[in-house]
Amino acid sequence: TAIAAQVGTGNLAGAATAIAMGGPGAIFWMWIAAFFGMATIFAEAVLAQTYKTTDDQGHVTGGPAYYISKGLGSKRLAAFFSISIIIALGFIGNMVQSNSIADAFQTAFSLPPLLIGVIISALAAFVFFGGMGRIAAFTEKVVPIMAALYLLGGLIVLLANASHIIPALKMVFVGAFDPAAATGGIIGASIKEAIRYGVARGLFSNEAGMGSTPHAHALARVQHPCQQGLVAYVGLFFDTFIVLNMTALVILVTGSIDGSTTGIALTQKAFTDGLGAIGPGFVAVCLFFFAFTTIVGWYFFGEQNVKYLLGLRWVPSYRVLVLCFLMLGSFLHVGLVWELADFFNGIMVIPNVIALLALSGLVTKVLKD
Repeated sequence: TAIAAQVGTGNLAGAATAIAMGGPGAIFWMWIAAFFGMATIFAEAVLAQTYKTTDDQGHVTGGPAYYISKGLGSKRLAAFFSISIIIALGFIGNMVQSNSIADAFQTAFSLPPLLIGVIISALAAFVFFGGMGRIAAFTEKVVPIMAALYLLGGLIVLLANASHIIPALKMVFVGAFDPAAATGGIIGASIKEAIRYGVARGLFSNEAGMGSTPHAHALARVQHPCQQGLVAYVGLFFDTFIVLNMTALVILVTGSIDGSTTGIALTQKAFTDGLGAIGPGFVAVCLFFFAFTTIVGWYFFGEQNVKYLLGLRWVPSYRVLVLCFLMLGSFLHVGLVWELADFFNGIMVIPNVIALLALSGLVTKVLKD
């Protein structure tokens, strides 16, 4: 469920947006953020295991709200985090997912966004009302299949353009410090923009430090908290260094950057250049599964915080609100949705990182043990 939540729109549309706005060098800064993020996500999973508890119905629960309130002793900061994640992921983040799916299906099959919004909401309602058992059963089956399919498609494109792989990597390293030189001036980004979009889209993709994945890591049955910490950063490695890199390399080796196309449309353009006419449909179908499993994971993370803040009786109301936001997201403007997501993601990082810094001594102690 944690990896299902991580591997989503950020890996397909986020990587493309970062390249379109910050140049190929943004990918280098994504790598840097992910490398240090492996330490952050390790700490999150260890703390989630250390401070997990049970709810009124005897179900195991946990996450930043619990390690902030118990570990730091700050109920106010825990409440601030809970409100932030409910808005950032449950509402705004899920709008990004439905927006990207609708955009991809409109490009590939000329389907109206509102129709896609209705279908996504109906499927989501079926999974949401089935509880954690249905969520876990759905994600554990779908994630490996969709990831293998996407990586296979990307690999075919890379093999067909093998001579362009080294120049593409050169664009990433040159673009990290001189964005204009990497694209011959097609993208007039500065170093500041390369770093800003690389880190922002990297965070949206791998979620290290955001405080989202610890809700899933808290539920795992392990003999020692550190075992789950190791699982957490393997998940991040898979998300950024394998799946996200595949998208970035396909865009760069096919030479699809034109200075005007962005988001999922750029990823579809790259796969069309690489695979031919099936490209847009291939990306749309892959994105549907990637993004839908993220919707399911993010809904669950928000639900844990609704339980923490307001108790079980408010969960049905939260479900209905998430479904409304999914519908709304399907036909909103792409730029606005991503800007809102960046803003609210940044806000939820603050209380979580304060807790990670304050409890870092405990994480070290658990690691040594």
